[in-house]
Amino acid sequence: MLKRAMKIGATVIMCAAALLYTGAVFAHGAEALEDDSCMRRVGENMIHLSVYQPQNDMAGHYCTDIPAVGETVLVVDLVEPMLREMPVGLKLIRGSSEDGDVIADILSNIYEDGVINTQQALEEGRHLLVVTAEGVQPLKYVYHLRVDMVNYAEVFRATIGPVVGLLLTVLIGYKLFRSKRFKDWLAARR
Repeated sequence: MLKRAMKIGATVIMCAAALLYTGAVFAHGAEALEDDSCMRRVGENMIHLSVYQPQNDMAGHYCTDIPAVGETVLVVDLVEPMLREMPVGLKLIRGSSEDGDVIADILSNIYEDGVINTQQALEEGRHLLVVTAEGVQPLKYVYHLRVDMVNYAEVFRATIGPVVGLLLTVLIGYKLFRSKRFKDWLAARR
């Protein structure tokens, strides 16, 4: 019985460790280019968004979840060389639809270096960044930004592993302490 409980305990600990370890996969820097949540693709054309708030964190690099209100640097990288040869424009909108208030409207221009950047003061709430490329076939990329908002999905993902591990440890401990063999072993030690 004790060997069985130890095997079950070891299995549970390994599963809990695996759950805790897989949480690291959600980090931004460990992703392949195609899996990067900051990457947008329309057909074969890709762009990448990087968001910075140097006044809050000099090394901080964000995408769609921006941690604080205030001055924010938005950098769009035109990954595909073809995009660098056509006019590309940006529109930053307050709200979650294109009908909201336009905060910034960067007119279409050709960016030979492949980088479009702007600095804007963002308020708390949802924003929309729309990037349009005026090619033979017009392209439209959309980023839904959340500024200074709690992302409950990330909070859930970060806490579910430790909570499940704790509950399983408590359950195994309870079963072990309630077992007759453990009580007999304890009585023999006294």
